[in-house]
Amino acid sequence: MKKIILMGFLSFLVFACKSPDSATSTKTDTKSQVAIKGNWHLVSVNYPGSDVIKVTSFDLADSKCFVGSTWKFISNNNKGEMTLNSPKCTAYSTPITWFINKEGQFVLKILDEAKAKTVKAGYVLRVANQSDSSFQLIDRINVGGNMADVVYQFEKIN
Repeated sequence: MKKIILMGFLSFLVFACKSPDSATSTKTDTKSQVAIKGNWHLVSVNYPGSDVIKVTSFDLADSKCFVGSTWKFISNNNKGEMTLNSPKCTAYSTPITWFINKEGQFVLKILDEAKAKTVKAGYVLRVANQSDSSFQLIDRINVGGNMADVVYQFEKIN
């Protein structure tokens, strides 16, 4: 009986421990981060069923409100700013903190007026198709019980 309880406890410890390579791991992909440094324009948001399904991006606004937004990424301190400026939506601007981990995941916190260490919630997206002039952030969402990709397409502002 003691062996069963001990094995159950050890199993709990093995499965309950957080992996050191989780999305919020501070091991960063410096090369990818430096490539994103600068000012960017979000040119499109695409996902299956975008004509009939409304997606609220980053718990802020309809995904269509993000088209035309500007984003500033500072790679040496992982800070930046996001500004929604679509004439069809409410204007919004906020500081952000971000980094790209070794697994190619973009970790984002929207700060509003809080300090980064006090913000407990954030967003994890995948970085894809990164070049000198463009990149994509891809979010996974549940649509009717099926997972779908929301693709945010960014282009560099010169």
